[in-house]
Amino acid sequence: MFEISRRSALKIVAFTAASSSVRHALAEGTETLPSWAEGDAKARILEFVAATTTKGSPDFVEPAARIAVFDNDGTLWGEQPMYVQLAFALDRVRQLAPQHPEWQTTEPFKSVLSGDMAGVAASGERGLLELVAATHAGMSAEEFERIVSDWIEGSRHPTSGKSYTAQIFQPMVELIDYLKANQFAVFIVSGGGVEFMRPWTERVYGIPPENVVGSSIKTKYELRDGHPAITRLPEIDFIDDGPGKPVGIHKFIGRRPIAAFGNSDGDFEMLEWTTSGPGRTFGLIVHHDDAQRENAYDRDSHFGRLTRGLDEASARGWTVVSIKNDWKVVYPE
Repeated sequence: MFEISRRSALKIVAFTAASSSVRHALAEGTETLPSWAEGDAKARILEFVAATTTKGSPDFVEPAARIAVFDNDGTLWGEQPMYVQLAFALDRVRQLAPQHPEWQTTEPFKSVLSGDMAGVAASGERGLLELVAATHAGMSAEEFERIVSDWIEGSRHPTSGKSYTAQIFQPMVELIDYLKANQFAVFIVSGGGVEFMRPWTERVYGIPPENVVGSSIKTKYELRDGHPAITRLPEIDFIDDGPGKPVGIHKFIGRRPIAAFGNSDGDFEMLEWTTSGPGRTFGLIVHHDDAQRENAYDRDSHFGRLTRGLDEASARGWTVVSIKNDWKVVYPE
């Protein structure tokens, strides 16, 4: 195996008191990717990084072209029992309901207010888009950022009771830091709303807002009470999921990645496009198979369904990470 520079080792987890989020910083002399078990998955990561960053290697890639993209839901943090942004939208419906008496008899709002999650799910993509349009629009971008920041700070996971940002995956945060230490530019490319993620991704993952690509609603520039503002409109602009992910990468990043990390069939095209590029590439799928420490789901899940990725990963040379076997810990301690 290639020798890895000591600069890329990871130091102890540092807690951010103001936000309960966790970041990993770099230090000399500590283990590389310490939350990863020794095995094939970790070895493949280390070999890929060494091969693409070692001058003289036939697979060497100049730093400017070292682009790595990560899905968010189910890849960097938990997505069960539902996507975090969906939980946010449901809370917003309940909060805004007194201003909208018509919601008591209109789906999918009626199901949300009655606690009928099966009814919400039955509304399908159309219903979810209606929820997003109704709860994410009609305000300035700055107002929405404050609403999201306050919600992320105060909301708790329905099962664990912990903050959502405490349920990030420690091994993946270590991987982000390891790639950055080796001069990779790291981006989030998620089906989640771009303006839902940007207020907190730098604090939680060390990924700045300009490196976040996601779904979006339309906006417009206007004067509000004499002050310039970007106003959010109740119309979908771009869906960054499935085949939309390579489109979003091309549109907003402008370079084809050499490494892609996902967990569901919604990430398939992103991995496919990345690993079909020239030179040495790397694709990785996080497989949720640990019912004790996290959740076990794949083919039959409503959130994060993984079927095609499991079936084709081996033939495509993608690395499938078993949470149960490849991660020593799941969440920050």
